[in-house]
Amino acid sequence: MPPEFWDRQPIREALESRNIGRVFRAYRQAHGPTIPQSTLAAWLDLTQGRVSELERSRRPVTDLERLERWSDALRVPRHLRWFNGGTGEVRNAEIQGAQGNPPTGLGLSYASSVPSTVDVVAELGRHDMERRTFLAGALFSVAASVAPSRDWLLATLEEAGRARGKISGEQVEAIRRTFGVFQELDVMRGGGHAREQLSTYLTAKIVPLLKSNDPTTETGRALYEAAAEQLYLLGWMSFDNSEHSLAQRYLIQSLRLAQAAGSPELGAHVLAGLSDQATLTGHPDHAVQLAKAGRAGLAQGHSEACLADLYALQARAEAALGDAKAAVRSVHLSESTFERVDQDEEPEWARFIDAAYLNGEHAHTFRDLQRPDEAARFARLSIAESERQNRARRGSMAQAALSRAALDHHDLEAAAAAGLAAAKLAATVKSSRSVDAVTDLRSRLRDHGDSPAVRDFLEVSGALLPAPV
Repeated sequence: MPPEFWDRQPIREALESRNIGRVFRAYRQAHGPTIPQSTLAAWLDLTQGRVSELERSRRPVTDLERLERWSDALRVPRHLRWFNGGTGEVRNAEIQGAQGNPPTGLGLSYASSVPSTVDVVAELGRHDMERRTFLAGALFSVAASVAPSRDWLLATLEEAGRARGKISGEQVEAIRRTFGVFQELDVMRGGGHAREQLSTYLTAKIVPLLKSNDPTTETGRALYEAAAEQLYLLGWMSFDNSEHSLAQRYLIQSLRLAQAAGSPELGAHVLAGLSDQATLTGHPDHAVQLAKAGRAGLAQGHSEACLADLYALQARAEAALGDAKAAVRSVHLSESTFERVDQDEEPEWARFIDAAYLNGEHAHTFRDLQRPDEAARFARLSIAESERQNRARRGSMAQAALSRAALDHHDLEAAAAAGLAAAKLAATVKSSRSVDAVTDLRSRLRDHGDSPAVRDFLEVSGALLPAPV
């Protein structure tokens, strides 16, 4: 939140009352439109009824742990937290350490100002290029994804009525063409193939343009949107290479620039990436929350492809939570939404939200629900489309899903055959996700080494994808 938000009279009066319920109510009503109690409850990990109860209660909460947690969720500045006696200004550590050791929080916050965001992007890109050890060793924290999703949604709702400019300018078009080239490289050859080159391009070419252009102008808005696309792609490449802490940082900064550019579609697309990451790293509850936030923000824009993706990723998270009814419903919503997609109306970044991708995601959803027949059906659809486009990474992951379905049916020969196909494709791309899928299959099939087909799979896949030393 910008500092002036906390200077508004209703907010100040609520804080001075030392009643967290009054703070909740003032916080919700200070936004336009007013934030529903149910939305605030989701951010605070409470029920809507509990938020209503707290807002009506005259008895202040005195549990310091809860007060601290709720204030963190709302980003109440430390010096305004009456319960811990905090005083003074909050020190902004986002961009400190440029010449020395960078802060571990670099890139994890959603800055209130665009210049601060650009500085963070410059530092993040520089440290990535130089392969600084703090990025390699930093831990992924799913909670760091949820707060920026809330800030983006609030800003998107508040700015919904503002005019949006059309893309123009030769430099912006050149950046967009470059994005298309790198996106194609990622899709066809994996996230580990060209990220270093894209990081260099971002730092050397895009950051100087961001610093000298205003996002409130027509050309500036298009430039910031193009830069957000580049940051998203860097985050996705890092995600595909299992560098989750770095991916999260790129995605959060992409989200901030998408908001500066007034692009709810791109912001929702970034939240889809954060949702996917949350599920993969074992936090499906947060993944559902991120997908829903993306859909709420997308109501201010239009991208049926992005909406289909958000439903698909919500389904994967719901499957991981064991909620079969919700997951199947989300898959059906994804399918029906995708039927309405007009590729001519979609942005470049949505080009690969297609049948190969979505059917592959649905296959994994039904795999996690232990429904192998449906998993196999969607996997075959993804495989066919991936083969048509020569997309090895997507084809590899779909073959891995097909192998799992066959294994669930105790068909060792079919499982080994699909696993071998997955391994051969994974060996042609630089994608940790593809390798991890094959590694998982090797682990599941190792106890069936008496089968000739399984022995062949284990031997060939071990040669193609040797374990790291």
